Amino acid sequence: MVLHSRIEGEGKPLLIIHGFIGMSDNWKSFGSLYAAEGFQVHMIDLRNHGKSFHSDEFNYSVMSNDLLEYCQHYNLSKVSIIGHSMGGKVAMLFATTYPEMVDKLIVADIGPKYYAPHHQDILAGLNAVDFSTKPDRAEVEEILYPFIPDFGTRQFLMKNLYWVEPGQLAFRFNLPVFNAKIETIGEVLPDGNHFDKPTLFIRGGNSSYILDSDLPEIKKHFPIFELATIPNVGHWLHAENPKGFFEETARFLTK
Repeated sequence: MVLHSRIEGEGKPLLIIHGFIGMSDNWKSFGSLYAAEGFQVHMIDLRNHGKSFHSDEFNYSVMSNDLLEYCQHYNLSKVSIIGHSMGGKVAMLFATTYPEMVDKLIVADIGPKYYAPHHQDILAGLNAVDFSTKPDRAEVEEILYPFIPDFGTRQFLMKNLYWVEPGQLAFRFNLPVFNAKIETIGEVLPDGNHFDKPTLFIRGGNSSYILDSDLPEIKKHFPIFELATIPNVGHWLHAENPKGFFEETARFLTK
């Protein structure tokens, strides 16, 4: 099974990989911008996310392999990649496993190190929604609110709601697998993996995902890396400052 994607533009292939509980739709405004810069943009839904297939297997190795099969399906022999958060972990593993297939790599607000599970509130909120009672969108948001008081995060999660049939909502993602496999989201990049081509790590100035103390480990895996910091934004840097994110990434991709 090939991953679902939105494809826009003509030119050099650019893959965009969303983060945990995200989907390709979150990146559609960026798709048009990169397409205008001469890229064929592939906004991808990872397995168990968006409109891609569901599977009980969920780890970085199988997600990297899904990406390989996606590239083979579309005859993409040389790609650049943007990956945010969990998608950045997938992108790092793919680039260090198949370096001959990757031209440039952009990793948004995540490092190669291990991260302890930290999505408990989000999962608790999602698990509190009982779709058998046929809630509408407003009722789903009401259930999520005590767990996820941040409006932006709630809206982001609610983009995953869809009508299975009239009167019956559901989430697109595979929540049971996320519950079972949450430990895998923070896994470390294997020690011997490295990618010796241009790599941009881009972080939010208010985010603690990439610390200055992480830079030596980043350099060990990605010796030709540069670091950009977008001030006054957190982990969702592309959503909080889309203009700044686009300018930094486009500069790197087109130089």
